[in-house]
Amino acid sequence: MAARSSARRRQRSVRVTVAVALLALATVAVVLALPTQNAIVLSIAAVVSLVLGWAALRMMWTEVLQSRREAAADRAATANAYKSLFSQRAAEHAEFTTAMTDRLAAAQKDLHELEGALALEQKRAAIAERDRTTTADKLKASHQRVQKLEEELVRRQAELEAAQADALASWEPTVVEPERVSS
Repeated sequence: MAARSSARRRQRSVRVTVAVALLALATVAVVLALPTQNAIVLSIAAVVSLVLGWAALRMMWTEVLQSRREAAADRAATANAYKSLFSQRAAEHAEFTTAMTDRLAAAQKDLHELEGALALEQKRAAIAERDRTTTADKLKASHQRVQKLEEELVRRQAELEAAQADALASWEPTVVEPERVSS
C-alpha cells in the first residue's frame, strides 16, 4: 500500500504541475496577444486560454474525484477492517462469556456439593455428639451403679464378717467321745 500511495502522490503532483503549466501557457498567450491589438490574435488567444483553462479544470476535477474515490475506498477498507475486528472481538467475547459461564456453573455445582457434604457432616457430627452424650450418660450411670454395688458389697462383707464373728463367739465346742470298737 505504501508503494501505491507514493505512486499516487507522484501522479497527483504531475497532474497539478500540468494543470498549472496549462494555466501559465494560457496566461502567456493572452499577455502576448494584448499588445498586438489585433482582433484575430486576441480571439485566438482567448479561445486557446479558454480551452487550456477548461483542460486544467478538467484535470483538477479528475484529481479531486480520484482523491474522493480513494478516500472513500480507504474509509470502506477501514470500516471493513473495523467490522472484521468487531466480529472477531464479538466472537472472542462470546467465547469468553461461555467459558466464564461454564466456570461459574461448575463453581456453583461444586459449592452446592460442598454445602451438601457440609450439611451431611454436620448431621453426622450431631448424631455422634448425641451418641457420645448418651454413651457418657450411660457410662456415668454404670459408674454410679458400680459404686453403689461396691458400697453394698462392702456393707454386706462387713455384715457377714460381723455375723461370722458373732457365730464364732457364740459357738461352744461340744466334745464328742470316741466310740469303742469291739474286738
